[in-house]
Amino acid sequence: MDTNWKLETLAIQGGYEPKAGEARIVPIVQSTTFKYDDADYVAKLFDLEVPGFFYTRLGNPTADAFEKKIAQMEGGVAALATSSGQAAITLAMLNICQAGQHIVSASTLYGGTYNLFSSTLPKLGIEVTFVNPDAPAEEIAAAFRPTTRALYAETIGNPGMNVLDFEKFASVAKAQQVPLVIDNTMATPYLCRPFELGANIVVHSATKYIDGHATSLGGVIVDGGTFNWDNGKFPELVEPDASYHGMQYVKTFGPAAYIIKARVQLMRDLGATVAPMNAFLFNLGLHTLPLRMQRHSENALALARHLEAHPAVSWACYPGLASHSSHGRAQKYLPKGASGVLTFGIKGGAAAGKKFMEACKLIALVVHVGDARSCVLHPASTTHRQLSEEQQLSSGVSPDLIRLSVGIEHIDDLIADVDQALAISQK
Repeated sequence: MDTNWKLETLAIQGGYEPKAGEARIVPIVQSTTFKYDDADYVAKLFDLEVPGFFYTRLGNPTADAFEKKIAQMEGGVAALATSSGQAAITLAMLNICQAGQHIVSASTLYGGTYNLFSSTLPKLGIEVTFVNPDAPAEEIAAAFRPTTRALYAETIGNPGMNVLDFEKFASVAKAQQVPLVIDNTMATPYLCRPFELGANIVVHSATKYIDGHATSLGGVIVDGGTFNWDNGKFPELVEPDASYHGMQYVKTFGPAAYIIKARVQLMRDLGATVAPMNAFLFNLGLHTLPLRMQRHSENALALARHLEAHPAVSWACYPGLASHSSHGRAQKYLPKGASGVLTFGIKGGAAAGKKFMEACKLIALVVHVGDARSCVLHPASTTHRQLSEEQQLSSGVSPDLIRLSVGIEHIDDLIADVDQALAISQK
């Protein structure tokens, strides 16, 4: 396979090279197990001495093709597909954090991630300190402790739509000798490649733009292969693993140590495995990802400009707008577009927002983003409702905020639907 292929080509041809007489399209290997004739070879599979598949919880040919493709598109060394985006984030953190340790995270997070970090991980003994991503580097660094094991952020905050200052976050992580872990769901590798900007680990909710059609739950962790795990802070990756006869991950697997450990230890024990059918659909979704992200971004920018000038709208928030606080960073880090999600404040607050959502005809009220079809949501009463008002505001969620996931329909139809719904909302 040509390693110099452009991302658009990798999206179609990457991850899978059929031999003569084999299926041109990645097959769905709907099997839990795999047959062998040599008992010694199976033993070597279990000891990680040879590559191969023996149980779908740990690996499957369909999932493997998807993992290889997304790793190539992100520019990483390897990937691990999971049963959901939440599972990807959870395994990514548990792979390097345990009880008594600590994470520093940007506060502008998807509500499910904020809950994971603020509620569930602390129950496991892992503390998380949230920082304002726009704070000075010195203030972010001050949140670190001797037990800190990762710095976490989103490329584009959901739903705050703030674009991360990669240069600042990467410099802080490097100085503190911890990996920078980035959720690249909203941008996708087409719009942003975090490894080229200093990230070490990338996670995705594949449920969103990777799938692109609202059919399948899944997630993926991609290892950049660039972090020095042998720096004294991560003994679990350096010292012998008793569950594999004393194998040492860094010594044995080099740059892929992190992702191998995540698969053979965390996936082995926690079992958040992607379904083969879903991996097949994610692979298909990647085929058209570049085309869809172009259209999502174009439509979102046009609709954001329209909303910004609308008399029923208090404010519009989209990184592509010149008025957005992250516009400069969007131009720097997202030159091909700022993705398909925008937010706006509707005059009349939450009550008017309810009327607006119910009045939309083309745009559907669903709990989702990243679909080819446009959808709308009121985060304060849905995705972020478990958070306190203070936590919601810290995450970028205000009571009047409406989130639009702009699809790939014709922009004229989208604007017409928004206009008629806004008119009803103000009555």
